[in-house]
Amino acid sequence: MPATEQVKRHRRSTKWQLVRRLLLLTIGAVIFAIGLKGFLVPNSIIDGGIVGISIIASKLTDTTLALWLFFLNIPFIFFGYKQIGKTFALSTLYAISIMAIATKLLEDIGPMTRVDLLATVFGGLILGIGVGIVIRASGSLDGTEILAVSFSRSTPFSVGEIVMFFNVFILGAAGFVFGWDRAMYSLITYFIAFKTIDVVIDGLDQSKSVWIISENHEEIGLAIMDRLGRTMTYLNGEGAFSGDDKKIIFCVISRLEETKLKEIVRDFDEEAFIAIGNIHDVHGGRFKKKDIH
Repeated sequence: MPATEQVKRHRRSTKWQLVRRLLLLTIGAVIFAIGLKGFLVPNSIIDGGIVGISIIASKLTDTTLALWLFFLNIPFIFFGYKQIGKTFALSTLYAISIMAIATKLLEDIGPMTRVDLLATVFGGLILGIGVGIVIRASGSLDGTEILAVSFSRSTPFSVGEIVMFFNVFILGAAGFVFGWDRAMYSLITYFIAFKTIDVVIDGLDQSKSVWIISENHEEIGLAIMDRLGRTMTYLNGEGAFSGDDKKIIFCVISRLEETKLKEIVRDFDEEAFIAIGNIHDVHGGRFKKKDIH
């Protein structure tokens, strides 16, 4: 089989992958709609991005929120098709359609709480869970992030900075429409949703990559395997200043094991170099934790 045909074959999603993606997109979009109609909108609290603009526009024009959520996102979906790809654009279109339909169907439900603090906290949590699930399924529920990705390529600002810049104006507008106390509650909701998205995408048991440089690399490696049950890889390195050959220990641990790993390294070498970074996902290889006896 020619290489190009192999690439095309591997790019196709299986039926199960497609069903799983659609299911996740549907669940995430419905959860998001519940957060909007059950907590935020009845208490005049908004989220950032196109959702926030849609809530403000719906309030000012006294029209249905679902229409604003759908039509304001359409230009960004087309833009996402051009900039990011077909799969992302179609997934986003599907998720936003489900979100708009669910928002319309939930129009007549009463608020789940009238307590502002509860609406702020739980509304942010539910929105964050919904968005996180949709992102994991290769979609999006807000067009401003798509625009920010494009702007970041031609400006010195990061995607996060551009999104925050947009949201400062949106949340500021909420202050004039709903009152400044609502704008402050909205800011808290946005922050909670932002952090919840990270948890949903990365997981509670976030993995960490570790690089260790030490003359006692063999002893440290054996201790990590024995006391943490983690396998590792020895990498060859060379000191830029000294020119000496170095052995670098590379392994992946959970965030709960970080303190224990540092203790193990310090037991054998107080001067060892340790670099620890967050990683989003680990697949394959022999990174799985073994039983400790």
